[in-house]
Amino acid sequence: MIEAHGLTKRYGPKTAVDDITFTVRPGIVTGFLGPNGAGKSTTMRMIMGLDRPTAGSVTVNGRPYSQLRSPLSEVGALLEARAVHPGRSAYQHLQVQAATHGIPSQRVDEVIELTGLESVAKKRVGGFSLGMGQRLGIAAALLGDPGTLILDEPVNGLDPEGVLWVRNLARYLASEGRTVFLSSHLMSEVALTADHVIVIGKGKILADASVKEFTENASRRTVRVRTPGAAALRTAVEAAGGTVVVPDDGVTDQLEVTGLEAPAVGELALTAGVALHELTPVKSTLEQAYMELTADSVEYRTEDPSHAGHKAPATTTTGEQR
Repeated sequence: MIEAHGLTKRYGPKTAVDDITFTVRPGIVTGFLGPNGAGKSTTMRMIMGLDRPTAGSVTVNGRPYSQLRSPLSEVGALLEARAVHPGRSAYQHLQVQAATHGIPSQRVDEVIELTGLESVAKKRVGGFSLGMGQRLGIAAALLGDPGTLILDEPVNGLDPEGVLWVRNLARYLASEGRTVFLSSHLMSEVALTADHVIVIGKGKILADASVKEFTENASRRTVRVRTPGAAALRTAVEAAGGTVVVPDDGVTDQLEVTGLEAPAVGELALTAGVALHELTPVKSTLEQAYMELTADSVEYRTEDPSHAGHKAPATTTTGEQR
């Protein structure tokens, strides 16, 4: 279990993490989400004792990382996959870690096989692709067979087979009662992997909930409607305070209604004497809920491609927080 209480980190005048409190529980996969510069990596570094908090505390199984008796057997972390001497082979890198922590050499062979590195285990890491480097980083995290895994962007650079492997691995480890805490920018993958999400923006916790609760609580609820009386229903919906969007696919009998629940739309249709061919509540995806929640927390904004013909105004960024 990972527990943070009032965790704060400042770099001069810049507050990277701002008084956050959360718990990452064993037995489930917890996704850690947030825009670039939100404070995710800084938080993970403080968990691992690589950055000292300005205020507050964070513990793993009740102790700060620096006080763990056998760190690799309690916490495995992938924070920077490329933090490996390029002249060493994957096998040598893992053997050195094993030797310094009293881990049997047999375990090195096990994690090499588990992560699919057999064919490149004796090759120099400096020639590895991004994906193979990620696999080596995960192998190092698993080396001590830890009860807690902290993985920062573990699927970065992996092919579809590798992404599926990481997903299954994370869920399997959680099913064994381990604590699995991972960050990712791939919302679709987090939706398939995580049971719980913690969302951070500008150093503050924006959400801490199960994936189901998080998506269901998204304020943008949409109802898809098909009706031959689209114009009449649109008038009734807008008069009741709802918002109507007509899809750009040329279908004239379809509307998307926000601001009203499906039963209310159905009652409006009945009152207006409009026949309904479809009335379907559309649940928000994790990506939609995340984008809505973090809209005001994004430091790096890009231009909507639909406005490609217009020059975007210049923006000022503050530099990415780690």
